[in-house]
Amino acid sequence: MAQRRHHAGPRQRPGPARRGRPGADVSAAHAAAPPPAAPAPEPDGTSTGVWPTSVRRGDDGALVVAGVDVRDIAAEHGTPAYVLDEADLRGRARAYARAFAAAFADLAGADVYYAGKAFLSVAVARWVHDEGLRVDTATGGELAVALRAGVPGGHIGLHGNNKSVDEIVTALEQGVGRIVVDSLAEVDVVARLAAERGVRAPVMVRVTTGVHAGGHEFIATAHEDQKFGLSLTSGAARKAVDEILARPDLDLVGLHSHIGSQIMDLAGFEVAARAVLGLRAQVAADTGYLMPEVDLGGGYGIAYTGADATPPTPEEVAAALAGVVRRACAELGTAVPRVSVEPGRSIVGPSALTLYTVGTVKDVQLDDGGRRTYVSVDGGMSDNIRPALYEADYTAALAGRASAAEAVPSRVVGKHCESGDIVVRGVALPADVAAGDLLAVPATGAYGRSMASNYNLVPRPPVLAVRDGAVRVLVRRETLEDLLALDQG
Repeated sequence: MAQRRHHAGPRQRPGPARRGRPGADVSAAHAAAPPPAAPAPEPDGTSTGVWPTSVRRGDDGALVVAGVDVRDIAAEHGTPAYVLDEADLRGRARAYARAFAAAFADLAGADVYYAGKAFLSVAVARWVHDEGLRVDTATGGELAVALRAGVPGGHIGLHGNNKSVDEIVTALEQGVGRIVVDSLAEVDVVARLAAERGVRAPVMVRVTTGVHAGGHEFIATAHEDQKFGLSLTSGAARKAVDEILARPDLDLVGLHSHIGSQIMDLAGFEVAARAVLGLRAQVAADTGYLMPEVDLGGGYGIAYTGADATPPTPEEVAAALAGVVRRACAELGTAVPRVSVEPGRSIVGPSALTLYTVGTVKDVQLDDGGRRTYVSVDGGMSDNIRPALYEADYTAALAGRASAAEAVPSRVVGKHCESGDIVVRGVALPADVAAGDLLAVPATGAYGRSMASNYNLVPRPPVLAVRDGAVRVLVRRETLEDLLALDQG
């Protein structure tokens, strides 16, 4: 049975939304000139990974994903909906597995962990493991999903700056391959819990190297003034290493470094890798113990719009990291470690799009005398918080039909009661976009559903897998009944 489409709800607050860091003066945005609106790169398989590789326009102009017309998806499953191309995702996972196996074949080998925080479901965890990847988790919930998918405990890692006792206990009882220690206090907790269960816990130390990389300060994770890791500069990382080596219930597997997210330039990884490998060499010189592994993190960027730089390929990433590990270890006089990495966004991000239905459309006069069309859709910041949280840019395209109308400067906005509820800040859309049209926003596979909320008590969209002309539900749509079932008033 077709589900009812969700249309625009509460009226938007007046005025264009501000752009800037949280706390910025809203009035400044009204005076600022909008960015030039650019048409979305056409979904023809050549648009630098902005669209899933299977997306094409059909003969009548509607988008087709993996052989499925988006109008059929909307009619059967409603909108908004995340539409995930299974073959595309599997192909990206497989490319990482093959690239790192080849680049590190003459070294000590490499493991690729899929960063589940980008998006994780039972099917996705199963797919990436089928393609040769392990799974990195950051919470008990992500760990539970990976285990339900049948991923062996030894192929799972557990991160987190504030792991609960229950999370650590589950990791120990399920034989998780590594627990990434994020503080000195956690060394004591993991050692105690391991001793109580008569096991030896495999741990890595997350090292803060001071390298700052990424598209926004909130997603750059290796500078000193932030919550993750143990500082190399202050000596906290070395202290954690020494404390772990003194604990018989802990097995120091290696060191871990993560420098940020949405990284397009690989130079930062070389600086961070040299710092971590230097610490490893110093520990070996002082104690005689050469840690067998080093994790160099993830955060490889993707293209969100046609204006973005071309992202590094898995082959380029693998070759760059293999080169620095080989050179640095030769200079340090140490054997090379087994290396692991943790891509997430670059695997699932380009594999999905979000399908919306247009509701209210209205023209707004700007302060400079120009005009902009506001296109309201039936989702918004509850299904994609990144534009509001990280100032992230996306693009959009008319999905259910072709149009010969003039392209006009437009802003795609959501239905939430916030002026900052923006989906796409600036894009050129056909002037005849109207209520009932389908709109597609590409590159939403990462941090869309995983960061989705019920703001304004809006149910979260489903995740739909498309492959070979068929659609199946990976994560069902939430309903109002789901929301009311939680309310015990």
